[in-house]
Amino acid sequence: MHFKQFYLGCLAHASYLIGSEGEAAVIDPRRDVDEYIDEARAQGFAIKYVVETHLHADFVSGHRELAERTGAEIVFGHRSGAAFPHRSVREGDEIRVGRVVLRVLETPGHTPEGISLLVFEGDETSPRMVLTGDTLFIGDVGRPDLVGSKGFTAEQMASLLFDSVQGKLMKLGDDVLVYPAHGAGSLCGRSMSKETFSTMGEQRRSNHALQPMSRDEFVRMATSELPEVPAYFARDVEMNRTGAAAVVEDALPAALSPAEVDARARAGATILDVRSAAAFGTAHVPGSLHVGLGGQFASWSGTLLPADRGVVLVAEGEPEVEEARLRLARVGIEKVEGFLAGGIAAWQRAGLPLAALPHVTVADLHERLPHEPGLQILDVRRPAEYAAGHLPGAVNVPLDRLVAEGVPLESSRPIAVVCASGYRSSAAASVLQRRGLPHLLNVVGGTSAWVQAGYEVER
Repeated sequence: MHFKQFYLGCLAHASYLIGSEGEAAVIDPRRDVDEYIDEARAQGFAIKYVVETHLHADFVSGHRELAERTGAEIVFGHRSGAAFPHRSVREGDEIRVGRVVLRVLETPGHTPEGISLLVFEGDETSPRMVLTGDTLFIGDVGRPDLVGSKGFTAEQMASLLFDSVQGKLMKLGDDVLVYPAHGAGSLCGRSMSKETFSTMGEQRRSNHALQPMSRDEFVRMATSELPEVPAYFARDVEMNRTGAAAVVEDALPAALSPAEVDARARAGATILDVRSAAAFGTAHVPGSLHVGLGGQFASWSGTLLPADRGVVLVAEGEPEVEEARLRLARVGIEKVEGFLAGGIAAWQRAGLPLAALPHVTVADLHERLPHEPGLQILDVRRPAEYAAGHLPGAVNVPLDRLVAEGVPLESSRPIAVVCASGYRSSAAASVLQRRGLPHLLNVVGGTSAWVQAGYEVER
C-alpha cells in the first residue's frame, strides 16, 4: 500500500492518497488538484475514486475537477445531497483500490453525512488505520454547530457525535492509526493538536473528548465555548454540494495602475494587503485590510473579507500575487479583480496618500503602561487563549467576532492590539483602521513575547 498525507498549513487541512496495484483513491482533496495527479502519475497509479468524508465548510474541494480530469468516481455519504453524479455509500460499504479495502463507517455529528474510512490491506481482518474526516481530530472532536447541519441543533448533532465516537471509533484497537482532515488552527474544532496523526490508544489517553463521560456531559462539552461560525462557511458548503469549477493554479490577475486601484477602492472593492505585518505597518494603501501570507491566510481572509465585493491585492511581487489568488480560491473567494502593479512603491511614486500602523515591542509597552493610564489593550485571541493568560487589563474581542461586534473601548484613546504573535493583531488593527479609529498600535511578538519577557499576566 502506498499512503501519503498532503498537509496544507494555510488551512490546517490534511488530504490523502492511497494506492495499490496501479489504482488509487484521493480522500478530502483541496481545490487545486495538480499535486494529487502528479503523485499518482509518479507512483504509476490511476485515480479511481475521490472520496469526501463530508461536505466541507472551511474550504472548497476539488472533487469535481479531479474526477473530470482522471475519470474517477466521486464518493459521498448518502446524506450529502450532492448535486452531481456520485456514489452514495452507507455503513459497511467497501471501496476497493487494488489490494486495499476502504470500509465505510457512518460517523455523523460534525455533519449529518459524515463518514470515516477503515483501511485494510490484503487479507487483514483488523484495520491498519482510520481516516476520520472531521469527526475525530488529534486532541479533539469536530464541532457540531456548522452550517452543514441545517435542520439540527448543535445539541442534536453533538448527541450523534457521541454515538459516532463512543459507539464506533472507540471500539477500534489501540494500534489503529488515526488520520483526520484537520489539525491545529482549523475552525472546525477548538483544541486540536499540532500533530497530524496519532493512534487510537494515544487518543484514549490524551484526547479530552474521549475521556469517560455521560452523553449529557459530552453534549455540554461539545457545544460550549465554540468560536463564531465564519460567514463564508455556508458559501463553501454549497460550492462543495454543487461542485466547484476548475481553478487555474498559476494564473495572474490583471495588473492595475495606482490610479486604477484607487478608483476600484472608491467603487467599493476591498484592497487586501498580503505583505508582512512589518511592511504593512510601515506604509499601506489607506483603508486596506491586512492578512499576511505568512500565516493562516486563507481562513482569515474568508472570515474577514466581504463576500459581495471585488478584491484588489497588494503584494511584494507577482509570485505572492499568484499564491494569494490561489489561496483565496481555496476558500471560495473568486472576485480578484487585479493587483497593484509595482506594489506600494508605485503607489507612493504616484503621489497618492499612505497610511501607517505603528508597532510597539512588549518592552516598550510594558514601560509605557504605568505612565499612560489612557492606553487601552485589545486582545484579539480566542476566549480560551485569553483565559489562559493575558496582559493586565486587556479586553478580549476575538478577531473572528471583531467585524460584527466592534470594540467596547474608547476610540479617542490609544489602543494597543495584541494576539499571540502579532499576526492576528495586525489584521485586527487594519479592520479598526478601516472604521476610522485613529490611535492604534500593533504589539510585536504578542502575548508570547510578553510572557517570555517575564511580565505579569492575568488569568
